[in-house]
Amino acid sequence: MHVLILGGTAEARALAGLLHPHTRVTSSLAGRVANPRLPEGEVRIGGFGGPDGLARWIAEHGVDRVIDATHPFAERISFNAARAAATAHVPLLALRRPGWVPAEGDDWREAGSLEEAAAALDGLGGRVFLTTGRMGLAVFARCPQWFLVRSVDAPEPPMPARTEVLLDRGPFTLEGERELLRRHRIDVLVTKDSGAAATAPKLRAAREAGVPVVVVRRPPVPQGVETAASPQEAAAWALGRTEL
Repeated sequence: MHVLILGGTAEARALAGLLHPHTRVTSSLAGRVANPRLPEGEVRIGGFGGPDGLARWIAEHGVDRVIDATHPFAERISFNAARAAATAHVPLLALRRPGWVPAEGDDWREAGSLEEAAAALDGLGGRVFLTTGRMGLAVFARCPQWFLVRSVDAPEPPMPARTEVLLDRGPFTLEGERELLRRHRIDVLVTKDSGAAATAPKLRAAREAGVPVVVVRRPPVPQGVETAASPQEAAAWALGRTEL
């Protein structure tokens, strides 16, 4: 059996490690990160050319099952995967880590998009910690606030005029996030609901410091696509087992 895993997330790497001893696995990475952490098994880097290209690749390489383990906000590839799997007549599963849940003392403001998040900044503070990744910064370009932008790779313009870029990769520690908020005098945090444990300490640090958080809601999984919440659950599905 040949399983195609879409995505370079920590969950995707864990899933490849679980499947690799049992079956052929190919992990497909988008190639947006300069030095990605590579999973076990076969790896391909780059796009497929849309859903039709992905469907052709699935057929040409004898793929039996597809698991979409991309970032929860990789909406385009998720919908391409759904169309491609339907075209190629192969089962598709979406692996989605659970989203974050506010705790007592949190001051969260939900936003449906980055545009809504930018609009929500008015009146919240003048020094923003922006952790939404290096893409999509253009929507904040006209904001008057000062921004600390953290991303794995350097973002490209357009971006806010008053911006400091911090290149770093998680996992992040609670003590490190506390120090970052203090040192940069952050008074508002903007993040996506990625749900990752590696980046969750910033939420506790913000709660402790009384810093409001603008949380961008994740897009829905394509209609009709089955989901799994953990690599173990996804691996069991791929191998046709009740559990792993």
